[in-house]
Order: sequence, then structure tokens, then C-alpha cells
Amino acid sequence: MTRAVAGPARRERAPRPVRRRAGGRRADALILAGYALAAVAVLKNLWASPSGRYLVDGGPDQNQWEWFFAVTARAVTRLENPLFTTLQNHPDGVNLMGNTVMLGVSVPLAPLTLACGPGATWAVVLTSGLAGTAAGWYRLVRRHLGGSRPAAAVGGAFCGFAPPIVTHANAHPNFVALFVLPFLVGRLVMLARGGRPLRDGAVLGLLAAYQIHMGEEALLLAATALVPFAAVYAVSRPDAARAAARPLLAGLAVALAVSAPLSAYPLWWQFAGPRSYDGLLHGPSGNDVAVLAAFARQSLAGHPAPPGPLDVSTTEQNAFFGWTVVVLVAVLLVWLRRLPLARALGAVVVTGVLLSLGPEIVVNGEPTGVPGPWRWTARLPLYESVLESRLTMTCVPAIGLLVALGVDRLRARAPAEGPRLCAVVLALALVPVVPKPLPAEPRRKVPAFFTDGTWRRHVSPGRALVPVPLPGAGDAEPLHWQVRSGLGFPVPEGYFVGPFGPRREGGYGAEPRPTSRLLRRAADDGPPPVGDAERAAARADLAYWRADAVVLGPHPRGEHLRATVEALLGPGVREGGVWVWRVRP
Repeated sequence: MTRAVAGPARRERAPRPVRRRAGGRRADALILAGYALAAVAVLKNLWASPSGRYLVDGGPDQNQWEWFFAVTARAVTRLENPLFTTLQNHPDGVNLMGNTVMLGVSVPLAPLTLACGPGATWAVVLTSGLAGTAAGWYRLVRRHLGGSRPAAAVGGAFCGFAPPIVTHANAHPNFVALFVLPFLVGRLVMLARGGRPLRDGAVLGLLAAYQIHMGEEALLLAATALVPFAAVYAVSRPDAARAAARPLLAGLAVALAVSAPLSAYPLWWQFAGPRSYDGLLHGPSGNDVAVLAAFARQSLAGHPAPPGPLDVSTTEQNAFFGWTVVVLVAVLLVWLRRLPLARALGAVVVTGVLLSLGPEIVVNGEPTGVPGPWRWTARLPLYESVLESRLTMTCVPAIGLLVALGVDRLRARAPAEGPRLCAVVLALALVPVVPKPLPAEPRRKVPAFFTDGTWRRHVSPGRALVPVPLPGAGDAEPLHWQVRSGLGFPVPEGYFVGPFGPRREGGYGAEPRPTSRLLRRAADDGPPPVGDAERAAARADLAYWRADAVVLGPHPRGEHLRATVEALLGPGVREGGVWVWRVRP
């Protein structure tokens, strides 16, 4: 009798876990779909026409990145070296491995670039980067930290759409597509919990090698954040730290053995290959203390153009968390202070903020004379190339995980009122930093000279076309013309990072030659005096560049530039919407 009752009871209970798992998968899918929709909403102005619209707050960077994607696709189809090209800075070339071309996405997306153009790849990388980063941290909270689905959803959303991430979506996909990092952290957690050093270490090594081809600076920032995290967590839980030390060290050794052979040659090429450079020079770029609690330009509560010391680059608003988030983080750190995980995450936030303040603390635009810890950190290898304001990006996942931890703790403490209270607190703190759609405008029309193949009558294979003025960090529109021509000709100089001077110090673009400087003066200040010395320098520069034609396209200072080129080379010919000067030897 008992068996007869027990049997049907077991048959009725058996499907319930299956239904729960199916329901959980549906919930996960809905959350991931929500991330994707949010990413599309942020970039909706770009998606209106990926090849025909431009993210205006990104300056010249969209042209640069589309050029990177196009050159990589060309290298894949022609079996060329994807680490070097002479299509810019002809004839010297560009070390692409030293320019964050993101081979980890540009190579697999080469078919999309070839079929739909690099503008489509640009839109896909940014959109999938926002959504994928949020999804990666969501998975970490659910799988490795045991967080609830609501907590993981909120934490992942902050990690993928925080103000420092969104500001880089204007121009820097290498700081948007950060979805590899949560998998790296997850594998470290597995090793610390006594995982399999051989298996988990091998996976960790593969992930690290892949991240090198997604963005080395992001990997360096992640490693920087893990140091204070590990130190504080070890002090808080010494027994757990001692137990984790052996599998962690063994796994890291395996990871190094796996990643080293995969990364050795690209890294050698980057640091010792042709056109490599030694460090990237830039002036002080620390965060003003005031920007930590200010709202970013692209946050819902932000202003289009913050005044005074807060008026920083639209692509480098690396702090700008907003005072609501600052208050939320402070409350969470006090409330959760007894939890070792919360203390370790707090150490990441504090370290990132302090390092981001630069070599001297500045408050509301006023130097205080107080040195910041970055003064000593910048002397370490690799860190001399890092913009110190970007150290606050290490705070983003730490804050996201803190929020997830707080949500679960509040729900556990107050099962009845917890969800409602969570919703109110999160709405007050996070709604002001919800991102607005990034502004995008129609692109400038490309002259028919480049789109209908007219340029072929003026430029022989392997010879250069010289745009006026030459492309650089201020204006990279000629790179877009080059892409639209099918990369059929190289151009001198350009917008990239390369070596300057005998010490090979990194800088943006090439060292300008006399004619390039003369044309920039014409664009900035009007036609300069041109004599025999300038004409002789122009002949020498054109010979050095191996140029066949000089081309002046639409430009706000077109008349000034045309007068200068005519003074150097004589009358030009109007053709295909541009002025052309034949200089073929």
C-alpha cells in the first residue's frame, strides 16, 4: 500500500525540477534579451544607418576603427600579415599590433565587414560589447557567487552600461567589449575553490591569450584590480586563502604555459617589430575629485556640456558615476562591511579611485599640492602608457557585484518587503545614470572621385595618394575615403600610434614632414608664405611618400588649402568632386 502511494507521488514530483530549469532558462533568456535591447537603444541613432551615420562625440575615432576593421578583413582574404600595413603612413607603415585593432573580433567578423562594410562591423562590435559584458557579469554572479536572478540582472546591467563604459561606446570598442573579463575572473574563482588546475588553468590561459587580442589595457586594468581584491580577501579569510594558494598558483602556472606560446610572437611584434614604440606619452590626465559624483554627459541626469573642470572629453568620462551611485556604494560598504567579499570589492573601488586621481590631487580644477599614488605607479612597466583616469573603470564591476550582493542580502533580511524596498532604492540610485542614446549624425558625403573609381586614373598600384591636409588625430576623414575606395591606395601619415624620435616614444600619427606641417598651418591659420624652399621641400616629401597624386576634397578651409597647394605645385584639375594635382614622376 505504501509502495503504491509512493510510486505515483514520485512520478508527480519528478517533472517539477525540469519545469523549474526550463523556467529558469526562459528567465535567463529574457534577461539577456533585455541587455541586447538596451544596447540597441543606446546605439539606436547609429543603427538607423550603420554605414551612413557617425557617432559625433567620438571625434575621428569611428573613421579609425572602421579602417582597422577594413584592413583586417583585407588581410584575412589576401592572407597578409594582420599585424602590419603600409596603407597608412606610407611607405614606413603602421605596427597594427601596437594599435589595439581587436583581432579577437575583427578577424571572425571579417565576412561581415566584406559583405556589409566596416560600418556594420563597428555597430555590431559596440552593441554586442555592451550586451555581452553585461551578460558575462550576470553569469558570474549566478554561477560563481550564488546570487539570485534579480541581483545578478541588476549587477550585470550596471557592469555593462555604467557611465564609464557608455562614454567609451562613442569611440573605443576595446573598453566596451569586456565580456572576456568575467570569464577570466570566474575561472580564477574556480581555481581558488580547489578546481582542477590543469583544466581550469588551460582555459584561463586561452582566455588571457584571447583578451590580449581584444585589448591589453583592459587586461592590465583587470589585473590591477585583482591585486587589492586578493590582498584584502586573504586578510579577511586567511584559512581560505591558504587553502586556495596551491591550486591558484598551479593553475596560473598552467595558464602561463598555455598563453605564452600563443601570445609570444604578437607581443614581440608589438614591442620589438617594425614601427614599434616604447611607451605612449601623454600629459597628466587624472580625474578631478569633483567628477566622481558628477553625472556623465550621456547619463539621464547629465547635462550636454558640463561647465568648468567637469567639461572633459566625451570619450574619456571615466568616472562620472553620479552622486546617487556614490551614496549607494558608501551605504553598501558600511552595511556589508562584515562580509569578506564586500570588503575586498570595497578595496578595489578605493584603489581604483585613488589611482585615477593622477600624480596630484585636483579638486574643482584647483591643484591641491597633495601627491596621488599614481605618481609612483606610473613608473612601473606598462603603466606609463595608461591614462590614469581610466583606473576608475576597475570600479565598475566591483560596484556591480556590490549592488548584487546588497540586493540579495536585503531580500534575505526582509523577505516580505525586501523586493519592494530594493526596487525603490535601486530606482533612486541607478535611474539617474541610465544611459541616453548616443548622438549620431549623417556622414559627410564621400566625393565621387573615390566611390566611382576615378582615382584609378591617377594612382598606380603601390603608389600613394596624398590627401590635403594629411590625415591625423584631428581629422581622419581621408581614411573613410580610402575605405570607400576599397583600400586601393596607401596614404602618407594618418591616425594611429607610432614611434617618434630616436627614443621611439609613442605618439599619435607620424612625425610630420615639412609639407604636412605647411598644409596644417594653411588649414588652421590661412595660406602661409610659399617660396622656393617650400617647393623644394614639397618635391622631396612627395618623392619620400612615393606619391602619384595630391587630392583636396571638401574642407571648411578648402580655398586656403587650394591656394597653398597651387603655390607649391601649380594649378590643379577639378574632377569627381575634388581637386587633383598629378605628381607622378
